[in-house]
Formats: sequence, structure tokens, C-alpha cells
Amino acid sequence: MKPYWVKTHWFIKKLFPGYIWSVKSTKKTVYLTFDDGPIPKITEWVLALLKENNIKATFFCIGDNIEKHPQVFEKVVSEDHTIGNHTFNHINGWHTDNKIYFKNIEACRQAIIKRTDHDSKLFRPPYGKISHSQTKEVRNLGYKIVMWDVLSADFDRYITPEKCCENVIKNATNGSVIIFHDSIKAFTNLEYALPRVIKYLKENGYSFGTLA
Repeated sequence: MKPYWVKTHWFIKKLFPGYIWSVKSTKKTVYLTFDDGPIPKITEWVLALLKENNIKATFFCIGDNIEKHPQVFEKVVSEDHTIGNHTFNHINGWHTDNKIYFKNIEACRQAIIKRTDHDSKLFRPPYGKISHSQTKEVRNLGYKIVMWDVLSADFDRYITPEKCCENVIKNATNGSVIIFHDSIKAFTNLEYALPRVIKYLKENGYSFGTLA
């Protein structure tokens, strides 16, 4: 597993100010985001937990998964969560020709539009990897590029569920954009951490917002 930052350093935010890393706020509000769905059972488990806690979140969906699991996607939409574009095939921008990359984003956009009346203009590059030229064009297409402030690292099978939980609890602050994954790979850590993270944040006076 390559090294990664759980808390996005201030100098990274300063180097790339055009991305959304967090939301400037004096209020105790955080933003839960979920990547890589929709996936049967896993996304539905997340939705049930969010509903139980009266929380709305932002789901960055893979177009191919929308096509494969339309009923799960429609459930995310019907429960008034915000939808974002995460490409059609979860491709790495650093290793992809620009024309192919933009076509993949558009394919995901069409999958979203096909099942909603909303054209999402939120985009999260898979792995957080997107080139300068890709960034420029994605912005020209009208998208806001959303990164994150706090990485749960639920995808990392080499950390414990307790560590995943700790990653968020110790680093979340006002305006944090927190990233989880509603994926098979992440579910062991997600299942343990997410309920405890929500409980901790609520007990400490945080509310939950969605990105726009």
C-alpha cells in the first residue's frame, strides 16, 4: 500500500486552491462523502444508517455501477442525497489519455441524467489523480472538482476498523469533507467505523451538510 495522508495538509490545499478540499465555516458542520457505489447491500446499508440518523450525504458514483445497479442508485436519489460524478470506469487521470478521460466523465454524466432530472456538476477524480490539463477542461465543462479534507482509509485492508474510525475522529473539524467508500473492498472497515464516527460527531455538536 502506497503512503497517503489521512489529513490533507494545508500546503496541498494552498498549492491547489481551485479544488474543494473543505468548506470554510465557523459552524460545526462536516460533509460525509461516499465513493465508488452504488453497490447492492453496501450502499443500501449506508442509506439505512444515514436515514436512521437523519443525515444527508454526497455520493460520488461510478457510471458503470449506476448502469449495473439502477434500483440502488435510484434509492440514493429518492432519499435526497447529493450525486457526484466519479467517472464511468473509475479511471486514473494520470494514466489516461485526455480524450478518453473526458469521454468517461461524459458517460457517467449520461448515466446520471438517464435516471434523474439532475445534471450533477460535482466531480471527484478517482484516486484524487487528475492532470493539470484535465483539471482545466473539467472546469471548462462546468464541474466543481471535489477532493477531501479527511480520508478514512476504509479501503486499506492493512488497517484495522478501529484505526479507520480513529482517522476520522481525530482529524475532522469545522467544514471537513470526509471520504468513505460504499464498496465491497471497504465494507469491513466502513461497517465498523461509520456508525461510531456519526455517533461521535453528533455527540460533539456537529451537523452534517451536503456539497453543492
